[in-house]
Amino acid sequence: MREAGVAQPILLLEGVFEAAELPPCARHGLEIAVHHPEQARMLEHARLERPVRVWLKIDTGMHRLGLAPEAIPAVWRRLRDCPAVHPDTGLMSHLARADERDCDYTPRQLRTFEAATGGLPGERSLANSAGILGWPDTHFDWVRPGIMLYGASPFVDSLAPDEDLRPVMTFHTRLISIKRLRQGEPVGYGGTWICPEEMDVGVAAVGYGDGYPRHAPSGTPVLVNGREAALIGRVSMDMITLDLRRHSEARIGDPVVLWGEGLPVERIAQAAGTISYTLLCGVTARVRRDVVPVDG
Repeated sequence: MREAGVAQPILLLEGVFEAAELPPCARHGLEIAVHHPEQARMLEHARLERPVRVWLKIDTGMHRLGLAPEAIPAVWRRLRDCPAVHPDTGLMSHLARADERDCDYTPRQLRTFEAATGGLPGERSLANSAGILGWPDTHFDWVRPGIMLYGASPFVDSLAPDEDLRPVMTFHTRLISIKRLRQGEPVGYGGTWICPEEMDVGVAAVGYGDGYPRHAPSGTPVLVNGREAALIGRVSMDMITLDLRRHSEARIGDPVVLWGEGLPVERIAQAAGTISYTLLCGVTARVRRDVVPVDG
C-alpha cells in the first residue's frame, strides 16, 4: 500500500508475528497492535530507525486477542519507556456481540474498556461496523468499519437497505443453457431436486469454484433479468441450475445476479447458513473483477 502511494495511517490489527517484521514497520510508518506480552518484549529488544506507533489491545470480553484489563497499566508503562515505541500509544478493543441489538454484552464490554483505560492518555478505538451503526457510545476517537464497507449489514436482524447501505460488489454471470424437463425428472448431482411439473430449467455459469457456496440449498434466490428465480439442485463446481417457471422470457445469455445490486448478499448468506463476510471474501481469483465508479 505504501508503494502504491497510500500515505494515510495503516494499522496492523494483529501486530507483528516475529521481531524481523518490526524494521519494515518502522521503515514504512506502519502502526501495530500489541495484544500479547511477547510483542511488547520484541519491541523492548528492537533497535529501529524510528519509533513505531502502538495500539495496546485489551481483551474486554471477545477472548480472542488482547491483554487482560488488569495488565494494561503495567504494559502501558513498559511501552512508554521503550525507545522503539512512539510516545503516542493508542488503546483499543473489539466488540464480540454488537450485531445483537438487544444484548447487554456490548455495554458490559464498554464499561470494561473505560475502566481499563481510565487515567491513561491516548486515542481510543472500539467500534466495529455494528458498533458504528448501533452503539454510538462505543465510537471514541477512531472507528473500524468492516462488513459495512462492502455495503452489507452487520446485524443479524436486518439487510443492507434497512441500514441505508449500498452494495459495492455485484456478483453476476449469465445463462448458458435452458432446457425443458418433464415432471419427475431429477436435476443435478444426486438427483436431490425433482421437477414437480414439466418446466424450464436454466443453467448459469458459476459454482463453488468461483466462490458461490456449495451448501446453498434449493430455493436460494438469484435474479434473472432483474427478477427473482430460485436455485434448484446441488451447486456444481462451475454451474448452478435454476427454476425458470416464472421466466418464460429467459434466453441464453441473459444476466444472472447472484448477490449485490437488487439482491442483498445477506439473503444468500442466510439461505446457506453462513454470514455475508464468507461470501464477499470467498469469490475466487479466477472470477473477473470490473471496477466501476459509483456516483454519489
